[in-house]
Amino acid sequence: MSRADDPPAESAVRVHGGLFDGAAAVRSAEERGETVDQVLDRNLNELLQELRVAFTGVQLLFAFLLSLAFQQRFEDLDGFDLAVYTASLMTTALATLVLIAPVSFHRLVFRRRQKAALVVVADRLLIVGLALLVCAITSCVLLILDVALGRAPAIVGSSLTALVGLLTWYALPLAIRRSGQGVVPHHHHTARRTRHGRG
Repeated sequence: MSRADDPPAESAVRVHGGLFDGAAAVRSAEERGETVDQVLDRNLNELLQELRVAFTGVQLLFAFLLSLAFQQRFEDLDGFDLAVYTASLMTTALATLVLIAPVSFHRLVFRRRQKAALVVVADRLLIVGLALLVCAITSCVLLILDVALGRAPAIVGSSLTALVGLLTWYALPLAIRRSGQGVVPHHHHTARRTRHGRG
């Protein structure tokens, strides 16, 4: 087989518009002095670490909610508490499915040179999964406080939980992202590569 017939290397990311645009990976590779493969591998490893952290919390919450249905006091829940429990269980189940989805996606596109698509999809799914997790945690707090302390403290506690989750998980990072604070100047990467090259 001639070299022209060989399949393209995985680093040959197609650069075009749309959801799976590989231009960002190419720019990052050029700025950091890496290959596109190295950038995608690093991005994927970072996403996997974040997914592990999020999924551990979802597992614990899901196990707790499933066990509640078999407790004696579960039969004493009123209509409001049952509705909140259902919301908690469903949002936790959906968060579980969404956070596991990148694993299935990876298996189905394995060795098809579509790692750029995997990184983009996993990134979007993690954001959606975290949003569902905020809802699950908030509704779970509402249920527990309503049973333990009453309706008013439950509303206050769950509202505070939702507010802290939205502020720390979304509002704060988005504000810093828009402000551009903490960005390392491009010339720093260039100088660093030059020093390493001379060494």
